[in-house]
Amino acid sequence: MTGIGLATSAGLNAYIPLLAIGVLARYTNLITLPGPWHWLESGWVIAILVVLLAIEVVADKIPVVDTVNDVVQTVVRPTAGGLAFGAASQSQTVTVSDPGDFFSSNQWVPIVAGMVISFVVHAIKATARPVINTTTGGVGAPVASTVEDFLSATMSVVAIVLPFLIILFVAGLVGSLILLRRRRRRRKELKAARRAAELAAREGLHDGRTLDLWR
Repeated sequence: MTGIGLATSAGLNAYIPLLAIGVLARYTNLITLPGPWHWLESGWVIAILVVLLAIEVVADKIPVVDTVNDVVQTVVRPTAGGLAFGAASQSQTVTVSDPGDFFSSNQWVPIVAGMVISFVVHAIKATARPVINTTTGGVGAPVASTVEDFLSATMSVVAIVLPFLIILFVAGLVGSLILLRRRRRRRKELKAARRAAELAAREGLHDGRTLDLWR
């Protein structure tokens, strides 16, 4: 659950989960990283992640720029998710004493799993953002981005401290995806109906019932 939560978080923001792991491992006892992942606790790595996070936070809140940023992050977010899942699966947390046993024979499995999870979440985010920008005239971009950042930060901490709650976050994301797909389908149906009505009007084939239906 810790790995899933961090990988999901990385799909929304690549740097928040890695920063959460590094900071909590360096300054608290909530998570203890194994030898190969100690670099995440480095002061230099944390500083670099802070700078990258600042850039990401600004870029993701500007309409059009956020779409370009999502294209760039198609590689970054899955990579971050793989690193986060890999580090978490081999770490000792306050809840799980030795989760690395499950992956001891195949160390690449958690990294690939994290990349897949992050990519799926990123794809949902990247698909939803243009719709939000179009329907709100760009006003929704900073609001949606702020919500995503808050969700990513909350999920990262919960994944480390209370990983069993991650199932709720994942369920929420799945529900959001279903609602998004239904909304897109509804928009397509309305556009198709509008085009059909306009075509009928131009050809002089409409009647009162057609106009009432279109209205």
